[in-house]
Amino acid sequence: MTLNNSNNKNFLLYIRKVETIKLVVEFINMEFEKQEDAIFSPASPGAQYLNSSALSLMVVAVMESEVPIDESLIVPHLKDVIMPLNPRFSSIMVVGEDGLRKWKQVDVEFEDHIIIPKLPTEKSIEFWDKYVTGYISNISMEPLSQNRPLWEVHLVKQTTSYAAGTIIFKLHHALGDGYTLMGVVLSGLQRVDNPILPLTFPSRETKPLNGPNTHNFLRNTPRYIKRFMYTLSDFGWGVLRSKLMEDDLTPIRSGDDGVEFRPRVVNTMSFPLDSIKQIKDKLNVTINDVITGIIMMGTRMYMQDEEKESSYANSTALVLLNTRTVGGYKSVSDMLKPKTNTPWGNHFAFLHIPLPEFTNSEWSNPLNFVIKAHQIIKKKRDSASVLLTGKFLDALRTLRGPEATAEYIHSTLKNSSMAISNMIGPLDQMALAGHPIKGLYFFVAGAPQSLSVLIMSYMGYLRVAISVEKDFIDPNKFKLCMNKAFQMIYREAVGTSPLTKSI
Repeated sequence: MTLNNSNNKNFLLYIRKVETIKLVVEFINMEFEKQEDAIFSPASPGAQYLNSSALSLMVVAVMESEVPIDESLIVPHLKDVIMPLNPRFSSIMVVGEDGLRKWKQVDVEFEDHIIIPKLPTEKSIEFWDKYVTGYISNISMEPLSQNRPLWEVHLVKQTTSYAAGTIIFKLHHALGDGYTLMGVVLSGLQRVDNPILPLTFPSRETKPLNGPNTHNFLRNTPRYIKRFMYTLSDFGWGVLRSKLMEDDLTPIRSGDDGVEFRPRVVNTMSFPLDSIKQIKDKLNVTINDVITGIIMMGTRMYMQDEEKESSYANSTALVLLNTRTVGGYKSVSDMLKPKTNTPWGNHFAFLHIPLPEFTNSEWSNPLNFVIKAHQIIKKKRDSASVLLTGKFLDALRTLRGPEATAEYIHSTLKNSSMAISNMIGPLDQMALAGHPIKGLYFFVAGAPQSLSVLIMSYMGYLRVAISVEKDFIDPNKFKLCMNKAFQMIYREAVGTSPLTKSI
């Protein structure tokens, strides 16, 4: 059978149409795959750990405005400037077919994320101080809906004794860590004195946690051996504390199951940064050493005041470290670049720091707490246990999945007595949509601990947020003990009382 010219021509046209259709289908599939890649992206291991059935943490950042809140300025700024900085702010977390969590971009109903509470009738200034503090504590305990992007902004327009209005960012920790969220501040706020200039931050040169490289191996062999022994000891001790060993039950650790779901109270105080630097210079230590020593001494003083025997109890603080090898903050656009040393996300690790016992010698020489904090932190920084722990978590995730890894982290938190974390804030006063910010602090909600202490520097002060289990720890008494510890350490180091007291 042969084809005539007409049939042959029609057949060739048919073949061409088929090939064209194939090309069109391939093009559509390619475009669909591109859209799928744009809509779905894998959640980082940290995001999966921190938003799981075992663990769900939120970062609450509080900005105290110097002027009354005008939502007609703030809301458009949030919508047009801050929230577009990263696709995570327009994404929800879903479980893919492979069982792993992924980010899925969705349309954002912006009005669902901006909350302006209806306030009671006119009350006294003391009432409003307690009301705003209670409001912040209450919203920190309410889970964020998993059906919409994991953030909210609350605008409390009532004047208090310390602010003309309060702006509260409630962000799920899966969106990123404190460094990441400070990058949002860097990119979305302006200096009050000159909005054209960028915000400035204290310089911070952070060395890799595994120590500096050196080419002289023989000369440094003893140091390598010592670091190797520190690493094995710290890593083994950390694993034991996470799974088998618990801190003693004390006035700062109830040890109850589900403590992360209980009501909390958040109280704050401020230390003059110049006074902290004076102590630092006298003892030749770091600012972190000083503030850690003050926190540890104040905590032990509170424990002794509540229960004398607890001065000698086995108690451990988890100190959170930023594991990025970078000095200073970077903008969001820099953090989103591939293969950067300042990546977006959660990049932190824990150091287990034992609280020194509170003996008579500490009363006679309170500087021992700062010196011990310096010695412990220096020793642990000479260890590579943080990096080894990171590898261990990766292996655990590969072998048993992210939920099992989240349970391990939950156990690490629950078995310790408290958490300590800090962030560096701007040196300059900053403004959000024309609202000068006079005060700034943050805390973390959802951790299975009765006590956490979080520090942020801003405009020459260290703002300390104390988050405690309600009706178990007295926040006012704890604050007094912290202030007393600061006064004692300063007086012993400098020889006089601080010119400006903590507030």
